[in-house]
Amino acid sequence: MSEPDSGTPSAVIFGCIDTALTPAEIDLFADCNPFGLILFEHNCVEPTQLADLISQFRETVGRKDAPILIDQEGGRVTRMKPPHWRHPPPARVFPEIAVKDREAGKRAAYLNARLIGKELASVGIDVDCLPVLDIPVVGAHEVIGDRALGRDAEMIAELGRALSEGIMAEGVLPIIKHIPGHGRAKSDSHKELPIVDTTREELEATDFVPFELLAEMPWAMTAHVVYTAIDSDRVATISPQIIDDIIRQKIGFDGLLLSDDIGMEALSGTKGERARTILEAGCDLALECSGKIDDMTEVGSIVPKMSEKAMARAAGAEKMRQENVLKDGLTSDGALKELEDILSKHQIEWA
Repeated sequence: MSEPDSGTPSAVIFGCIDTALTPAEIDLFADCNPFGLILFEHNCVEPTQLADLISQFRETVGRKDAPILIDQEGGRVTRMKPPHWRHPPPARVFPEIAVKDREAGKRAAYLNARLIGKELASVGIDVDCLPVLDIPVVGAHEVIGDRALGRDAEMIAELGRALSEGIMAEGVLPIIKHIPGHGRAKSDSHKELPIVDTTREELEATDFVPFELLAEMPWAMTAHVVYTAIDSDRVATISPQIIDDIIRQKIGFDGLLLSDDIGMEALSGTKGERARTILEAGCDLALECSGKIDDMTEVGSIVPKMSEKAMARAAGAEKMRQENVLKDGLTSDGALKELEDILSKHQIEWA
């Protein structure tokens, strides 16, 4: 086994294939030193196993603070599941409450995020790919659907802030996604290339607004969507114009910018070519979720070390994580009872 490279990490986040790292993954991760690891349902069997996997990754790369990511939104996007973990409700329940009682909707979102954060932090996960700030429109693909926090930009931002603050209170960082907005896509970027022909003026008045209102958040994930009014040739993830002009300047986001998964069919080329293009366009990090050793080896041989700007953004995110932990004595039982009372009062059911 190679000795871990504890210097500057590579500008990539990898997945892994099983419930513990394989010898090939250990060698690759020790040599490449990826910035972090993203987990999926197949990696999450029970708490002790999951905590051991996370410790194994951090020991392999030689960084105790190496970020561990997961998509624990709730509803159909839930990686840690019963019987060992609670199955959180989908995001749609919070706007259903908020349209009748704005404060109750925000409180429910906050409590839900506190509960998610407690479970993640207990095993060592410190970054969650939530909240979804996309605004779905009539006729859009259901890939966003009930993952959305409604269709009103300001309400989405308020509920997104509640989720973000709730999860940060437990020492877990949020990722706002999918910047600058996936809600108009009429196809699923996992399977094909979505093209949005909406004018820039309308996008600025609608889709971009929730991201502007939460622009100070520590992490964001890009959308694999073409916005023809801005860059007709490239999806946002690989568009220098969208990353600089829209995400960094118009929206004002200056945190860590992570691509969506490079394995999605909205992108073309080999995995290595995709990763290189993503980083050259201005993303701080490429996300390679497959856990396939050949794909990770290819990407790991191509991606550079993180830039000084990216490292500064990572340090700023970690500072935000530490500063927002809240020691208020809110227990899991207390948060769950209060959340269930709000859901019951507003007759919210979900499956």
